[in-house]
Amino acid sequence: MDWFAAIVRSPVATCFLCSGKLSTSVFSIPTLQRLDFHSNQLSGFIQDFNATSSHLVSVDLSTNELTGNIPKSFFQLKNLAYLDIGSNYLVGSLDLSSFWRLGNLVHLSLSHNNLSVMDMDGEGNNSLSTYLPRVTKLELASCNLTGFPSLLEHVKQVSYLDLSCNRISGAVPKLVWVTWNNSLTYLNLSHNMLSTMQVTSFVLPFDKLEVIDLSSNQLQGQIPMPSWSVYFDCSNNSFSSVLPNFTLYLGDEFRISKNNISGHIPNSICDSWISVLDLSFNSFRGQIPSCLIEDGYTSVLSLRENQFEGVLPNNIKDQCMLHTLDLNGNKIEGKLPMTLTKCWQLVLLDVGNNNMVGAFPSWLGLLPELRILVLRSNRFYGSVGGDLHSSEKYGEYFSSLQILDLASNNFSGNLSPDWFEGLKSMMSELNTTGRIISSFNGSMEHPYQDSVAIYYKSIYRTFDKILTTLTVIDLSNNSLDGTIPGSLGRLISLHVLNMSGNAITGDIPQEFGGMTQLESLDLSQNQLSGDIPEALTNLTFLGILNLCNNQLVGRIPRSGQFATFQNSSFEGNMGLCGLPLSNPCSNSPTPPSAVHGEKSFHVDVILFLFVGLGFGIGFAAAILIRWGRIRKWFVKSARALRT
Repeated sequence: MDWFAAIVRSPVATCFLCSGKLSTSVFSIPTLQRLDFHSNQLSGFIQDFNATSSHLVSVDLSTNELTGNIPKSFFQLKNLAYLDIGSNYLVGSLDLSSFWRLGNLVHLSLSHNNLSVMDMDGEGNNSLSTYLPRVTKLELASCNLTGFPSLLEHVKQVSYLDLSCNRISGAVPKLVWVTWNNSLTYLNLSHNMLSTMQVTSFVLPFDKLEVIDLSSNQLQGQIPMPSWSVYFDCSNNSFSSVLPNFTLYLGDEFRISKNNISGHIPNSICDSWISVLDLSFNSFRGQIPSCLIEDGYTSVLSLRENQFEGVLPNNIKDQCMLHTLDLNGNKIEGKLPMTLTKCWQLVLLDVGNNNMVGAFPSWLGLLPELRILVLRSNRFYGSVGGDLHSSEKYGEYFSSLQILDLASNNFSGNLSPDWFEGLKSMMSELNTTGRIISSFNGSMEHPYQDSVAIYYKSIYRTFDKILTTLTVIDLSNNSLDGTIPGSLGRLISLHVLNMSGNAITGDIPQEFGGMTQLESLDLSQNQLSGDIPEALTNLTFLGILNLCNNQLVGRIPRSGQFATFQNSSFEGNMGLCGLPLSNPCSNSPTPPSAVHGEKSFHVDVILFLFVGLGFGIGFAAAILIRWGRIRKWFVKSARALRT
């Protein structure tokens, strides 16, 4: 490697944007003490090397693409105090006690590889009893552990412990709560199968603890609260209660979603300065303390799927820091507070499945960061687009919106073509990967990831991670009428469009052929007429199509994705013909007027006879035209008279 010569004489070796295989000779450089090659693209095996001449104190090879087994040479680096080889593709079974022989080792990270770490000393091997490990920072996430490393019992000052994403069952050892209460700053036991905690008090006497993550286990009973912490996560367990005065112990973030907890939120929570509060998917009830919305210091408030009631406060302060306000699935009444316009950082607003009322909140379009707006299943009314004045620029409204769910309300009237012109984010070609929508107002290491439940490809599903590329408009089950604006076709990044269950009339816009990212289109249960535009066959990603129960006519296109759609996509349109329906289309050319139905045909013939033959013959023709058996004869006679 080109950088090898440059580090021979230096005690520190670093690398930026390095790739290729790792030269193991670098480990044997006598003058080298610190090797920091983390977050590069180094690949291949780590070969064994001569460790006798090495004076390495710190080795960081994390977040690369290294493969194969961990070389035995690492266990011979007598001066090694820091070893981080996490987030690679290393494989094999590894006896954890091999590292305990490194008497100076303080920091060990093997997380997120394909390793199976065993604890041989915990299986009756006492040959290492003389080795009392000095490790204070241990990261063994995703290492296939089935229990706590036994030699941790001999460690008196653990400060950082990450055993997440393993298969550890049973109880959390007492030593976590008793022995390390003066030293522990970070504890992550999430995504295991732990069932009990062996605590002696439900107030955990930690002095320095900043992060405690017990989420996604099988823990039950009352949630024990650390006397002080910055980040506390007990979500996705089976806890049934919290301390009555739990608000006294709140730090910056408190997450207990998906448990079985009931009760009220005490007003004493207003004395805290909580930034992230997630109580979703529990059974809390009563009114939401107004300070959580009005005072402005909360960035994430997720109370989804509880039994909260009452109205929302309307005195939000200018310093509003709200990023996420998720109140879906409660019993909240009244109108949305207009002072939400002070929350300039608001990204997600979800009040779906409540009892809220009011006109469409067009004023929310002022919020420059708003990406997700869910008003589903309430009693909102009026026109979509609301009361925007002609003097206002539509381009400044809802410019970042990517998910709009207004389904199952009482919205009515025409859809404004100008309003859809404001959805600028859906008019741009998006990066195919996108990024996850998160709030970083809390812990940088544990950002809050927004979630949303929407109808996606005809299935009501929850997205626990929302990518910026997920674009949805759902206007279904309202009372909208008028025609579909052609400006909708300019939303070229739209993935899902659902306008079913309204009273929309007119043709399907040809412009829809430009929505090349569209995956699901539902226009069923309306009064649409005319042909199915051939331009829709340009939608190569279209996997779901529902045009049922309209008044569409003509031949069904069969090219592109249309060749994959079944009868269920077109049923209830009496004028449609051709595959996949059993109604064949006529092979002979059809007069243009006939495309619009039987009634139009009658009118054309009658008017012709009124002009050419006089009132008497025309009146007779009007009677005869109703007799299907002589229709062909009558048309031939009319043509003869014309000549």
